[in-house]
Amino acid sequence: MNLPNKLTVSRFVLTAAFLWAMLSRSAVNDTLALIFFSVAGITDFLDGKIARERKLITNFGTLMDPLADKIMICSAFIALVERHMGALVRGDLPPVFHFSGHPVYAKVEAWMVVIIVARELGITGLRLLAASKNVVLAAERYGKHKTISQIAAIIALLVMDAYGEWWPWLHGLFTPWTPWFALLTLWLTVVLTATSGGLYLWRNRAVYLNDM
Repeated sequence: MNLPNKLTVSRFVLTAAFLWAMLSRSAVNDTLALIFFSVAGITDFLDGKIARERKLITNFGTLMDPLADKIMICSAFIALVERHMGALVRGDLPPVFHFSGHPVYAKVEAWMVVIIVARELGITGLRLLAASKNVVLAAERYGKHKTISQIAAIIALLVMDAYGEWWPWLHGLFTPWTPWFALLTLWLTVVLTATSGGLYLWRNRAVYLNDM
């Protein structure tokens, strides 16, 4: 197994470790979840870069790399829904601001995850349909930006949850801006995910319209 494929496999392991940290309770579980996900995100960048530069692209990597990405991203957003719902019930999640008298929180909503998961499943299905016709659908720029925004949003949300476990002198550094940044990146991710998915389906509509 070459290095890029080892990094891809390690992302499955890191995702499992991340979920363990998210679902367990300890004095540093949020920090551990942040570390595991951040390392997994770095492997996502490195495996593709190394495979292209060293010409180590394999059928295993072509199939498993995007699968590992989707499992990592979708698992994180689903776990964050449960985390934030629990924090909201306990009163541990303060609002970022109020809009028309209603509190606005930096938290992952279930409908956001539906959009993200539906987009990933829809594009995967489209590519499988195209492959059955011997057509290769290349990744687009919007898709790459979407992935970057998703990873950034998840890390921002994990930092928001984790910095309370750090040294007290760091709290004042992260408190003023972290919830705002997490909220901004989360909404940017939802918009980019929906937009990139819609554009991809429209530009490649000939693949599925011919079978309808």
